[in-house]
Amino acid sequence: MLPDSNAPTQPSARQIPTVWAGETQPVTIARPQPRRRRVPPGAVVLGLAVGLAAGLYLLAPWRTNLLLLGIDRAPEGTDIARSDTIILMTVLPPRPYVGMLSIPRDLWVTIPGYGENRINAAHALAEGDSPGSGPALAVETVATNFGVDVDYYARLEFDGLRRFVDALGGIDIELNLPTALYSAGEHHLTGEQALAFVRDRAGSDDFVRMQRGQMFLRALMRQVLRPTTWPRLLVAVPLLAASIDSNLPPWEWPRWGLAFVRAGPAGIDGRSITRDMVAPFTTAGGASVLAPDWSQINPVLLEMFGQ
Repeated sequence: MLPDSNAPTQPSARQIPTVWAGETQPVTIARPQPRRRRVPPGAVVLGLAVGLAAGLYLLAPWRTNLLLLGIDRAPEGTDIARSDTIILMTVLPPRPYVGMLSIPRDLWVTIPGYGENRINAAHALAEGDSPGSGPALAVETVATNFGVDVDYYARLEFDGLRRFVDALGGIDIELNLPTALYSAGEHHLTGEQALAFVRDRAGSDDFVRMQRGQMFLRALMRQVLRPTTWPRLLVAVPLLAASIDSNLPPWEWPRWGLAFVRAGPAGIDGRSITRDMVAPFTTAGGASVLAPDWSQINPVLLEMFGQ
């Protein structure tokens, strides 16, 4: 007896779907389970150790001092030039502390190997006798007379600083009092204008000039820390580096950078050797110079460099 074609079919244990010509059969592929990679315990320990060591180094409680010298190149392209700007700097990242002490160019001191002279003559005297030795004698002169250990130096060519400021797009300086060049208020300065502002002596003296120098450095720092300036640093930093001669080792750069960033422009302890710390006099050779009053200067040195 033939089976009734109209009778319902019984489901089998496994039904195979019928695929007609022209139809597609969806295929489901199981997604493989991701394999979790195990980080070797040694790598974890090494990473933690490196991070801890870096943190301890950056915040190590030792002080680092640096002598900043600003000079003009001599016409013949040598370094036989007096240091036009002398700033003794110090950083202590854990506090954080950044100190800058401006030293008058006409301060009458003892230059090792040369006798008494203006402090800014040390660089030129050494360069004249042995090219390249100017910064070392300037460091020795400051360390000997001020009783402060000076670890490093940075010699800056002013023309390179002008190019650096221009590459940053200029700087903004706010003046509380008018000067011979600018009225009170905020001014945007190009590199040439910034250097003229710092070095201008019209209607002022070297003490006012030192204050302007520190005002300029703070303004420069504010400009560098602005996020809108960061793309310009790719061009600006090489220009500055080309005009700086320094023995500050690369492993010190992060500590100095961290100290400046943490302190911020407003947190920098900027001071100068002021009029009440010196006594003007004329040398036997007719030079007008400044005799240091160490009883007034030493307390400042202790506050800034002795802690």
